[in-house]
Amino acid sequence: MKYDVIVVGAGLSGLVATAEMAEAGKKVLLLDQEPESFIGGQAWWSFGGLFLVDSPEQRRLGIKDSRDLAWQDWVGSAGFDRDEDEDLWGRRWAEAYVHFAAGEKRAWLHSLGVRFFPVVGWAERGGYLAEGHGNSVPRFHIVWGTGPGIVKPFEFRVREAISSGLVEYRPRHQVDELMTHDGAVMGVKGSVLAPSPVLRGEKSSRDVIGEYECYAEVVVVSSGGIGANHELIRQLWPSRLGKAPQNMLSGVPAHVDGRMLGIAEQAGGRMVNRDRMWHYTEGIQNWDPVWPMHGIRILPGPSSLWLDARGQRFPAPNFPGFDTLGTLKAIQDTGYDYSWFILTRKVIEKEFALSGSEQNPDLTGKSIRQVLGRAGAGTPGPVQAFLDRGEDFVQAGTLPELVSKMNELTGHGLIQLADLERQVLARDREMDNKFTKDLQITALRGARNYIGDRLIRVAKPHKFLDPANGPLIAVRLNILSRKTLGGLQTDLSGRVLNASGKPVPGLYAVGEAAGFGGGGLHGYRALEGTFLGGCLFTGRQAGRSIARL
Repeated sequence: MKYDVIVVGAGLSGLVATAEMAEAGKKVLLLDQEPESFIGGQAWWSFGGLFLVDSPEQRRLGIKDSRDLAWQDWVGSAGFDRDEDEDLWGRRWAEAYVHFAAGEKRAWLHSLGVRFFPVVGWAERGGYLAEGHGNSVPRFHIVWGTGPGIVKPFEFRVREAISSGLVEYRPRHQVDELMTHDGAVMGVKGSVLAPSPVLRGEKSSRDVIGEYECYAEVVVVSSGGIGANHELIRQLWPSRLGKAPQNMLSGVPAHVDGRMLGIAEQAGGRMVNRDRMWHYTEGIQNWDPVWPMHGIRILPGPSSLWLDARGQRFPAPNFPGFDTLGTLKAIQDTGYDYSWFILTRKVIEKEFALSGSEQNPDLTGKSIRQVLGRAGAGTPGPVQAFLDRGEDFVQAGTLPELVSKMNELTGHGLIQLADLERQVLARDREMDNKFTKDLQITALRGARNYIGDRLIRVAKPHKFLDPANGPLIAVRLNILSRKTLGGLQTDLSGRVLNASGKPVPGLYAVGEAAGFGGGGLHGYRALEGTFLGGCLFTGRQAGRSIARL
């Protein structure tokens, strides 16, 4: 055969697997349906957050973390309850991943030139008991260079292998079928797509100009999940998250449609945990969109008041940054697909960050001077652009004016001034003492005990209706589709399993296509920083396993 391995998808997990195999001397064909400018896939667009345990960055900030604490948080969030079936391998992958995150993960990345922003973020704070969902400590390590910074070393390794003749890279090659013989995968058949001049992330054409067949002993599926396929998301939407949203924004480009998962199933692979998914609740419409229905996620600090469509505060612990899926259910239970943040100028200056490499030019461009500006006064430039141009933002000097603009924006007239004013006044009265019964205020004061939050992420507690802290700001929040938590079930080598639990000969899966490991190493909920990490880990595991064949 001309190739030892065919890798389907040039995203992060595919690049990692390809690099590992090529360095072991394997001849690899790397296929992708998108143009070459798309190399790196969704990872390129990401904020570059990685889950690390007991890192030097944590220790320098006084954070005491351990593998045991991380595993306690992981199982408390995952809620594995299909142990002898769909969660069998996902749980094993989770254990291996936490071990990796607490062990050689950072050193391995450091050896490849990856560096980290010194302030560790605190994502998914939970708000329940010690054994419940959430990170007990900050673990969200931002790659210096964000998404492009994590893609770069693996793209470099692959391009080196291309130059040496070990890797052949064919963009605009769509896989339509996994070819099998006697139950074993032996290659791929597909369509050659017409060259497409679109920029990275834009929707490319599906015009077919030819066909192809390629053979190899092993095929690795690294094609991602279903985040842009809203119809399929609604079809698989679980009732535990409330009613499926009729209106969603897309947090991923249009090509992330789950098509390759169905093709792998037809070849004998087993999909598990289809009902597990991860979508954000703080989506805003991009004023300068790249792909269809392009949404950006706000990464909020804990101070904003979170209201439903009728202007009612959500109950604890549905606070900004605490429990993504818990708040998603609370929103969907209202019968509306949107909610609101109410905040002040002081809050937006200190607490609003936007997810995505393109929304963080200081971190992506590795500008120390610009990053230092985050600790100063003023609204960050990308956030200010949304304030000025984003259709989900309204500002006002007074609460009556703000309510009027909120109702005008939606056209529903659901927000009642007297009702909202009562709630904000009640919240402001809790600022008169250092103690309070409002758990959100307790949480934001507690967050400021962590130096990282106090410096760049959490505003000093203040009264919202004090004009000195204004203007007031309201942000309409949309549901933002993002990740598939289930996927093709794989063993710890990355081999895809069939309905009987046996490996499908010649078929492997990595990254989101494999539920980030085993068909769902996250279980029901994620701790954040674990999606890129799951792509790195599965690509590395499968690549090294195949290299030993």
